[in-house]
Amino acid sequence: MTSTGSGTATTDLVLLAQSGDRAALDELVTTHLPLIYNVVGRALNGDSDVDDLVQDTMMGIIRGLPELREPGRFRSWAVTIAYRRMQEHYRQLHRTSYRTVFRRVEADIPDPQADFAERTVSELALQGQRRELAQAARWLETADRQLFSLWWQESSGELTRADLARAIAATPQHAAVRLQRMRQRLDGTRGLLRALNARPRCPDLDALVKIWDGRADSRWRKRLTRHTRDCAQCRPYARDLVSGESLLQGIGLVAVPAVLLTRLPGAATVNAVAVGKVSSLLTSVAGKGAVVAGAAAITLGGVTYPLWTGPSSPAPASPGLSSPAPHPTAPTTAVPTTSTTPTPTSTRTYAGVSTADLYVAPNGDDDARGSRAQPFATLEKAVSVVRPGQTIALRQGVYRSSQTLHIDTSGTAKRRIVLSGYRDERPVLDLSGLPHDQWGIVQTGDFWTVQGLEITRGPSHAYMCESCHDNVFRRLDSHGNGASGLMLRGEGTFGNRIANSDLHDNRDGLGIMYGNGVGNRISGVRTYRNQVEGLDLGGFTSPVTVRGSWSFGNGNGFTLGGGGTAVHVAHVLTDNAAWDNRGLGFNEEGNTGALELTRNTAYRNGVAGFWLPDSPAVLTRNLAARNPDDAFSASARQVDNDWTATGFASLDPAGAEADRRRDGSLPRTRFLVTATARGARMNY
Repeated sequence: MTSTGSGTATTDLVLLAQSGDRAALDELVTTHLPLIYNVVGRALNGDSDVDDLVQDTMMGIIRGLPELREPGRFRSWAVTIAYRRMQEHYRQLHRTSYRTVFRRVEADIPDPQADFAERTVSELALQGQRRELAQAARWLETADRQLFSLWWQESSGELTRADLARAIAATPQHAAVRLQRMRQRLDGTRGLLRALNARPRCPDLDALVKIWDGRADSRWRKRLTRHTRDCAQCRPYARDLVSGESLLQGIGLVAVPAVLLTRLPGAATVNAVAVGKVSSLLTSVAGKGAVVAGAAAITLGGVTYPLWTGPSSPAPASPGLSSPAPHPTAPTTAVPTTSTTPTPTSTRTYAGVSTADLYVAPNGDDDARGSRAQPFATLEKAVSVVRPGQTIALRQGVYRSSQTLHIDTSGTAKRRIVLSGYRDERPVLDLSGLPHDQWGIVQTGDFWTVQGLEITRGPSHAYMCESCHDNVFRRLDSHGNGASGLMLRGEGTFGNRIANSDLHDNRDGLGIMYGNGVGNRISGVRTYRNQVEGLDLGGFTSPVTVRGSWSFGNGNGFTLGGGGTAVHVAHVLTDNAAWDNRGLGFNEEGNTGALELTRNTAYRNGVAGFWLPDSPAVLTRNLAARNPDDAFSASARQVDNDWTATGFASLDPAGAEADRRRDGSLPRTRFLVTATARGARMNY
């Protein structure tokens, strides 16, 4: 297989392909197809859908290539698309994709369901511990198997740790933690397999095998590996394990099947860029060749599909929704002169603060006093000198950053720090000048109120609050960012409130993820037109309260699950609505906690409205309409719900997608309002 490790060569190919060089795109696609095939193939649970999913992934890569802003990141970008396609694939499967009952195929050892690794054992001629590693990988749960497939590529030199981290939307440090946990589970299973194959077998382990019902779920894996870890007879089997990295480095990657390679010759044009010899690949998806259908669409088999164009070019705004910020080279708002102060009005209520201790304006000077008449020029300067109890006011205009802004100072419960727009002025934080791997704002400080800011064009996460507590984020507009619009994460994330904010046209909207802490609340928030997740609570192990919020036009609306880890947490959702999401409206994502959903509405989502096949959820007075499917655990408790609702006052979302009211609250609307006591009270 041709190596994809030459960053310069790949960058050159990307630039040539984007400029219309058909041969360059042909080489780019065919060179990276084996990598994508291996990433998908190693992770997919069973091989029947591998080729289709690879084709779908390559389709996404071809569609997005013209708008790829960082050619040097092509490989990690392509792997990220593959990883997201795998996640979407598993979410759309029936409940058995989360927990499959396996039949015993031999009298002695129950064999978990064969996946791609099993099909390639003979192809790779695995011997000894390499064979054991492949067998152990089949016992991993879906999320771990996906991570294992990326780790395999990293160990083989096809991906870097940075590539892997970007694919799973994690920092390299957090990716290392997730990999370590996966490796521990993998090694535990390797020891278990040896113990199961031992002759004579441990009597106590044999007794467990006889009562095992064949479910290769986390409960039984943990129970069996716990025995081998604690048993004096079984424990020695795990002592001489060669490291997984060493084993994987000696295993070649699987060749792409010839039948898939033969689909590459041909020609097509996408977004006025010649995409090379790939029309047969597109034909395999649509049945006919591809033709140009405008700057943001492709026609396949007579059907026109919108193309993903990336955060630098969001989808057209629905009526009333905030449009992305103007390009920083052509701002449409003039910077006000700070030498003159508007006449104070005692009765006027402003969206921002009317007075402040520190002022910042685009035409200021960081050597100035930071007063209203002599403002600082940068937010970095104001943050570096602010003290508990003080307020920072940003004047109107565009603020451009070339490095991450760190907010480390904390206020106190009685002396909060406020960062706000000034009066009714609208400051815009433009993050497009940041390096591609840097986050826009990283906050570790506590007891802050951040309000009235527009944050846009970050190459990665726009605003990250790490292990912070007792902060308030309100009236934020975060859009057009390469990763999330706003994320809170880490241990000790508690007591935070996110209110009356719009997170849209990013990769992901809003996340509270990978950590713990009680008392986090979300209210009056809209997440919309994000490529993957609207609101994501993945991997957060403490309950989060979500009330009176809307999620629409995303990949998924409200994702309440593991984010690749096993969680058992009872998030509380009340008076929320999810509509027109391409995937799932309300998605448990494998969360086995007793979710509490009261008066929520799911309307016209692409795959399912409520997808809760494993959660013993408590569902009270919820509504669903015009969703292809809904799924509920047999242990869920349902009271007065309606899954085929009718009688809505309006099915036109324009009112809900209009501008917010002056106080920042959601607009008044008749959309999805009913005369019953069920479903979201849209005018909460």
